[in-house]
Amino acid sequence: MENKPHTKGSKRMFKNSFLEKLTHTHISIPLTIFSIYAVALLYWSYDNQYLNFISTVLMFLSGILLFTLTEYLMHRYLFHLPPTSEFNKKVAYTVHGIHHDYPKDKDRLAMPPVLSIVLATLFLLLFKSLMGNAGFAFTAGFVVGYSAYLWVHYMVHAFTVPKNFFKVLWVHHGIHHYKSPDKAFGVSSPLWDYVFRTMP
Repeated sequence: MENKPHTKGSKRMFKNSFLEKLTHTHISIPLTIFSIYAVALLYWSYDNQYLNFISTVLMFLSGILLFTLTEYLMHRYLFHLPPTSEFNKKVAYTVHGIHHDYPKDKDRLAMPPVLSIVLATLFLLLFKSLMGNAGFAFTAGFVVGYSAYLWVHYMVHAFTVPKNFFKVLWVHHGIHHYKSPDKAFGVSSPLWDYVFRTMP
């Protein structure tokens, strides 16, 4: 991640063609999958009358908020794992360093769909075990938070600076990539950068 970022192109991660293909994902695929996933969870919760409307909205918004915190913590502490060993270097580069080297690679701005569905389902099981049936609405918010992160991240790397309120997020993430990689870890929201004092 110390080299100057490439303005175009991609980098092969696996010699195996099938595995390599799995690392490339068009942004529309996870956005569609998780929109359906979230609607299905909300419908299931509503159809089974697990929560009233106000409680559903509160749990949904809480799920989004927790995702923004999860996103921040993973970006700061996992994606930018300190290079204290060769293993750490390899993990950090594989999960995120390659993105810093090729930030304009549009097909690598989202996790492979199969892996992300598995993780979303594990989170659903976790939240349901902790919250009971309220976990359905909470998980719906969590995956909508993930979808929002994907869209903002894609927009920042694929488009020019927007002339609307997304400009703040565009500039914020641009600073992380091109000026201060040890700052501005929030992508979908700068909230936790304020809380944890990592605002550039």
